[in-house]
Amino acid sequence: MAVQLLSARPRSGLVRLPWNLPLAEWPEELDVSLPRGIHRHVVRFVRVDGSVLVVKETNERYARREYVLLRHLRRLDLPTVEPVAVVTGRTARDGSELPSALVTAHLPRSLPYRSLFEHPLSDNTLEGVVDAMVVLLVRLHVDGFFWGDCSLSNTLFRRSADEFAAYLVDAETGALHDTLSDGQRGEDLELVRTNVFGELLDLQAAELLDPAIEPLDLVDRIVERYDDLWGALTGVEEFTTEEMWRIEQRIEQLNDLGFDVDELDIVTDFDGDRVRIQPKVVEPDHHARRLQGLTGLDLEEAQARRLLNDLDAFTSAHEIQQEDPMVVAHRWLTEVWEPLSRMIPVEDRDVVEPAQFFHDVLVHRWYLSQQAGEEVDLFEAARDYLRTEYPRQVAALRAAATATSD
Repeated sequence: MAVQLLSARPRSGLVRLPWNLPLAEWPEELDVSLPRGIHRHVVRFVRVDGSVLVVKETNERYARREYVLLRHLRRLDLPTVEPVAVVTGRTARDGSELPSALVTAHLPRSLPYRSLFEHPLSDNTLEGVVDAMVVLLVRLHVDGFFWGDCSLSNTLFRRSADEFAAYLVDAETGALHDTLSDGQRGEDLELVRTNVFGELLDLQAAELLDPAIEPLDLVDRIVERYDDLWGALTGVEEFTTEEMWRIEQRIEQLNDLGFDVDELDIVTDFDGDRVRIQPKVVEPDHHARRLQGLTGLDLEEAQARRLLNDLDAFTSAHEIQQEDPMVVAHRWLTEVWEPLSRMIPVEDRDVVEPAQFFHDVLVHRWYLSQQAGEEVDLFEAARDYLRTEYPRQVAALRAAATATSD
């Protein structure tokens, strides 16, 4: 049987891969050395037409189903890996059948959870990992996706300013519905508890988990934060007509959580003394979408929020609040963002992300300003950062990029 390749965007290099060999027997020269987690299936990282792709062996039904699900989730603008192709009809040289394969695009600058835990995590970093996973699960549930295998192993994490962003990697057991019942959400949460608890015990056994971290307490924290965020997004709130200011307060709370309110369901009682509100449609990435609309920059939510704060500070410092926001944003791009991005050494641009560099410089400037007792110029702070902190940071990035975990 001839190899069949299903892809929305065919890549010529895919055809030339050795599909007549099991993935475990592919030549080592095809491998791209990247951090990897634990997989149920055989997985290989390969470079095709200049891009890094992830190839996973599985049976044909699951491969086709996961490919379609990932495409649906991407259309909903949910944080998942990008599906590239499904390869079926594979046979070995002796004529025996080989498993089908799902091909996805590698998520740049992302790390599996084991790579994060290979070095001691500060409390803030651990909190960021927990929050990222909670936000991912809530976002999936808001749009009606039942994961069916929520775990750290099926999640990739990417730095976003001082926070993390989490991405779904494995959708093999998932299902997309119009809405999820409380029972379906509860089942996913129970899977989170079971799977993450087991993964943390594995880390503990491998002495990769800080002894101060109690696995059971951590999984309980995940569930508690999920309940808090789900309630903030979907909960019904009642108040009197004299407390209408609470509508704005509710919207600001959701914006602070990274969600934008598209519509509110507002109901008054019979005599009009009480009002009930509930977010009817909520969309994530409020700050990221605002920044992209102003500048064209497509960044993670926390990074976008940090850059918008700098854009607001730039606006105030130059007393141009009355100018067209698009004009101000363009001026900020050309006078601040672009010159600062060009300060990243050319040889490091493969591992240093401009938005993260910008954030790190802003943090460094804050410390310098605290020491000096006055505001330090941004570019002066950048030069000092490049001399003092940057070498250590870029060394850590390169170590993470080349590390592997089985």
